[in-house]
Amino acid sequence: MDLLQWLSGRAWPLWLAHGVDWRRGGFHEELTLDGLRCDAPLRRLRVAARQVYVFSQAHRHGLPRAAEAVELGIDFLRRRAALPGGGYAWRFDLDGRVTDGRVDLYDQAFVLLALSAATAVLPAGVLRPLALALDGFIDAAMAHPAGGYRESLPPALPRRQNPHMHLLEARLAAAESFGEPRFLEGADRLVALFRQRFCAPAAEPEALQLIEFFGETWDPVAPAVAEPGHHCEWVWLLHRHARLRGVAVPPEAEALRRFVDRHGAGPWGGLVDGVLPGGAVAAPGARLWPQTERLKADALRDPAAPDARAALAAYLRPDGLWHERRLPDGRLSLEAAPASSLYHLTCGILEAAA
Repeated sequence: MDLLQWLSGRAWPLWLAHGVDWRRGGFHEELTLDGLRCDAPLRRLRVAARQVYVFSQAHRHGLPRAAEAVELGIDFLRRRAALPGGGYAWRFDLDGRVTDGRVDLYDQAFVLLALSAATAVLPAGVLRPLALALDGFIDAAMAHPAGGYRESLPPALPRRQNPHMHLLEARLAAAESFGEPRFLEGADRLVALFRQRFCAPAAEPEALQLIEFFGETWDPVAPAVAEPGHHCEWVWLLHRHARLRGVAVPPEAEALRRFVDRHGAGPWGGLVDGVLPGGAVAAPGARLWPQTERLKADALRDPAAPDARAALAAYLRPDGLWHERRLPDGRLSLEAAPASSLYHLTCGILEAAA
């Protein structure tokens, strides 16, 4: 299967036609495999932000009306999601009214990514003040005294590496889109935090394992399960940060890759969801998204990445939808395809095609 052709010729057009709620000005959370329905009774900030990213990339590749979806999404973020005190709300009803006003770090990162990507459609001069205001809010209101950022406002536990990882991704994108020094400087601090807190030696020599969950002062807490997909994301991000900074890729990138190479693959060839510290499989199922992250990491080593491409292609349907997970018995699930996964597919496939 030609992954880029599937993305641009099947997935993007289908989600533009059926995944955008043009009437109410939002994005559907999912599409069922048997009828292209969305049965979800809510909207999430991360879906709005991720779909802005998706359709910004689709517009760059010439998809008609993709720019209209980007404009719809930016309008939702500005008029519906933005909070008076800064940041963006977490949950909404189907008419776009806020139902949960908490400020979630993971979701703020994706808003910053959306603002950066939307420069494909809207003037950077319009989006730059929004991006600077959001990044400034994260630094001022969400910084944690022990380093890094709070999980949310109001604060919650456990603290996680995952939101910091996506904030790094967003700041690198913002640095490229807006050219403001603060974004790359903020990315530098997140890479330093990764090296200080988020990885630990694995059982094998010259391999590193990510730590996912922490207490207030970065003490690791249960569950002590590593996610191979996150290892691959960090490999890609460390390479990207090094490229933007014009420095050598840090050795941690290859050490993370070694752990995935040795312990990440399931019996069907794709990445499993979770691995115990010693390398034993903790979560034998396999969601779609780790396969896209493996594709990004493997393409850095071998642009053809045949094994990663084949593993991802097994999840994809000819109509532009996908199977969201492989069950422990090897079968592919028949649940609705979540809109949030289109971000992973778009980023993974485009990075491998670059």
